[in-house]
Amino acid sequence: MTTSSSAVQPSREARFRAVYEATYDDLLRFAQRRVDLSHAEDVAADVFLVAWRRLDDMPDEVADARPWLFGVARATILNHRRGSRRRDALAVRLADAALTGDLHPGDDLAASRLDLAAAWAQLSDADQEAISLVVWEGLSSAQAGVVLGCSATAYRIRLSRARRSLRQHLEAATRSDSSVPPSAMTPEGPQR
Repeated sequence: MTTSSSAVQPSREARFRAVYEATYDDLLRFAQRRVDLSHAEDVAADVFLVAWRRLDDMPDEVADARPWLFGVARATILNHRRGSRRRDALAVRLADAALTGDLHPGDDLAASRLDLAAAWAQLSDADQEAISLVVWEGLSSAQAGVVLGCSATAYRIRLSRARRSLRQHLEAATRSDSSVPPSAMTPEGPQR
């Protein structure tokens, strides 16, 4: 009498559950030691998503799967860090593009870049994407429209709104900086 291969090997779901239950706490601690605590659970979730998708690549034994999962976690964390560096670099490039010709003698370039970075962080993801497609990726309106699934005209409208929003955030940051005279500043911020 032969047994079916599904009876001999546990189902994919049962195998995944066994690995998840045996390794989740260790994986979460691994992530917590490497990223902000608020992001550690996201890293763990991303790792187990990869594990589910690549279950056939994951070692069969839990003891061997654990370091494999740590490797996936490390790659996930490194990808996140690269993305953060790209966003930071984009903020600097935006600062360079926005400030070209707008600086006056005596203006502090570093402060202007910080204001722009702060304004950039206040934009919605959609506004950041609309601007970055032109500035970072160098796409035309038609190409950016394809990326976003809209017409070139609709993209130009989105871009115009995103630029206006960025300008408003930047002006607000600039106004708040100039409303406090330098003599009223302390290392902790403005005196009130």
